[in-house]
Amino acid sequence: MTGDDGERRHDPVSIRTLDAPGSEPGEISIPNEEQVMFVDLFATDCNPCQEQMPELREAHERIGDEVQFVSVTNESDDVVADEDIVEWWDEYDANWTVGRDTMSDLIVHYGAATPIGIAFDSDGRLQWEESGRKTADQVVTELEAVLEADNGS
Repeated sequence: MTGDDGERRHDPVSIRTLDAPGSEPGEISIPNEEQVMFVDLFATDCNPCQEQMPELREAHERIGDEVQFVSVTNESDDVVADEDIVEWWDEYDANWTVGRDTMSDLIVHYGAATPIGIAFDSDGRLQWEESGRKTADQVVTELEAVLEADNGS
């Protein structure tokens, strides 16, 4: 959907969050329309996803609480149990919100190949989207641009 200002928008998707380091069990809406948000779509069996985890951890540490970080997998409960995702999360020393999109709503909107990085401004408008492995510098640069534009609006 396109908003009145011409920006790409999608209805918020409700994601079930897991009890893992930096993450509490419950639900979160993506986008949340309250804060700049970075969403990482991943799969536990995706090599580029595994390879970029240290980069995402560094980006998260550098950007601080200014941006809400969320990583989401659309892997089926039948294939990967919550406990397996939490174990994977712990193995890669991640410390931000992690959740499941078992209906694949996010993948349908943003592409089929993981990893995918997505940034929304605080109004829920899509500001950046890119498939493939990303560096910490790239993620931070993109998020700083979203923050700057968001603070100027």
